[in-house]
Amino acid sequence: MLDPNQLAALAAVHRRGSFDLAAAGLGVTASAISQRIKALEEQTGTLLVRRGQPCVATAAGLRLIRHHDEVEVLERTLRQDLPQLGTGPLTLRIAVNADSLATWVLPALAECDGFLFDLVIDDQDVSQDWLRRGEVVAAITAHPTAPPGCDSLPLGALRYLATASPAYLARWMPDGPTAKALAKAPALTFSDKDRLQERWVTRQVKGARQVFPTHRLASSQGFVEACLLGLGWALNPETLVRPHLDTGRLAELVPGSALDVPLHWQFTRLAAPALAPLTRAIRAHAAKGLV
Repeated sequence: MLDPNQLAALAAVHRRGSFDLAAAGLGVTASAISQRIKALEEQTGTLLVRRGQPCVATAAGLRLIRHHDEVEVLERTLRQDLPQLGTGPLTLRIAVNADSLATWVLPALAECDGFLFDLVIDDQDVSQDWLRRGEVVAAITAHPTAPPGCDSLPLGALRYLATASPAYLARWMPDGPTAKALAKAPALTFSDKDRLQERWVTRQVKGARQVFPTHRLASSQGFVEACLLGLGWALNPETLVRPHLDTGRLAELVPGSALDVPLHWQFTRLAAPALAPLTRAIRAHAAKGLV
């Protein structure tokens, strides 16, 4: 039998990145965390944590962390069926893209009592990788097909508009977003994983380069503010920029050139019963916030 305290220590070290932070989160000493990890490694006969800055779990360690999360979820379901056992908040680790978090996800989370949320923020094109590795129990992803052992529910599409301030367009794109203009006009990119601007350029402007000058700014709200200030152009969720478009503070680079990104809610089948309230809330708010 695996010691649940040892598994919890392993998960905490991997997710917090250090023994000290894991100890603080679990309310024990760093020495106790070290002893638990050592005992678990001796029991399994393999290295489970690569010590460093940060500390990260090995492949075997990730598999044990996934087992730990599955047991936690199963116990939550059991306690729902047997209230006399008592219940405490269940921590759910979920991968979600920043734009969904900034537009429609938070109200869904707020509707669900009895959960603590540990959110992993990553691009919708790669968020499924966290679920595939067993590091989260659910993910909002652009991939329609779920990993083995998981289910997938379509949510709708998040609509993006290519926007910039009128002053920016007058300076950088007086003749519109031509290939020549886009090669010089600074854009905004969330991270190296962000391909939305490239996709829009490829679809809308013939002969435009996929590589263009860009600022890197990892903030959905920061994207909008940067566009308002004339720092660059970007693909922004329509719900965030619609008020500014209506007042003329922002304009579309090409009117009617929306880019729709389909999203899906994927989760492990073992977690499905415990996740049911959250799944209902996610689907309800997606129906309001997505197209």
